[in-house]
Amino acid sequence: MPRSMTAFASASAKYPWGTLTWELRSINQRFLEATFRLPETLRHLEIDYREKLRRLIQRGKVDGSLRIEFAQGHNSAINLENARQYLAACQEIQQLMPGSTAPLSPSDVLRVPGIMREDSIDSEALQAATLEVYDSALQKLIEARSREGERLAAFITERLEKINLEVANIRAVLPQIMAQQQQKLRDKLAQISAQLDQGRLEQELLYLANKGDADEELDRLETHLKEFYRALNSTAPVGRRLDFLLQEFNREANTLSSKSQAATTTHSAVELKVLIEQIREQVQNLE
Repeated sequence: MPRSMTAFASASAKYPWGTLTWELRSINQRFLEATFRLPETLRHLEIDYREKLRRLIQRGKVDGSLRIEFAQGHNSAINLENARQYLAACQEIQQLMPGSTAPLSPSDVLRVPGIMREDSIDSEALQAATLEVYDSALQKLIEARSREGERLAAFITERLEKINLEVANIRAVLPQIMAQQQQKLRDKLAQISAQLDQGRLEQELLYLANKGDADEELDRLETHLKEFYRALNSTAPVGRRLDFLLQEFNREANTLSSKSQAATTTHSAVELKVLIEQIREQVQNLE
């Protein structure tokens, strides 16, 4: 089953010095795009995070954030001198600005680079911990994308079955519609002249038959449906392929609409377009 590009996942782990929390969000995007919000002391690991992500995900816009909450009593992790200097600088700047400004909260100050001294913890242990929790969050993200992909696939399959039904309906009524149109043409020509030119009549009937013949469009639609089902059951990323197939679906539906000579086939052609558009909206979210 294909995977959705829209999902959210988080993973946390507790250590003697505090808690690590990773949050990953992904939305639909034509290509893979990733952004990370990290503590300054761990910024050099962003390449590793991106590489792990690239190996498992092909498409989507992924936002990742790492939060470190130090345990109470771990005072050595806070650079109080830097915090005092930062607050003093904020007060000086505030005096230069007219009007009131929003007060700073302790959590705002702690997020300032240089306030939290992560280097007070064993750096290798900290880096290994962030990668371990990141792997867990990434796996949860993939599972969430898979679950959402299953729901989208079920929705799409339901619409494909309706398209199959409309194609079958058109194919069933088409011979009768063609026979009715040919009889109408004979009746009209009979009213124009009692002496019909048989050759001219045959030409008109042939032209009418070619104009209303939709067998080729129906055959191509059925072929596209088989390919769509096959792609939808694949485990590889298929979003772009399905989007291309929908363009072909729409082309055949437009041709059917232009060839329609009865209310029945016109209604079916319109219904096909509606179903195709509903599928397209969901395919935009598939990887």
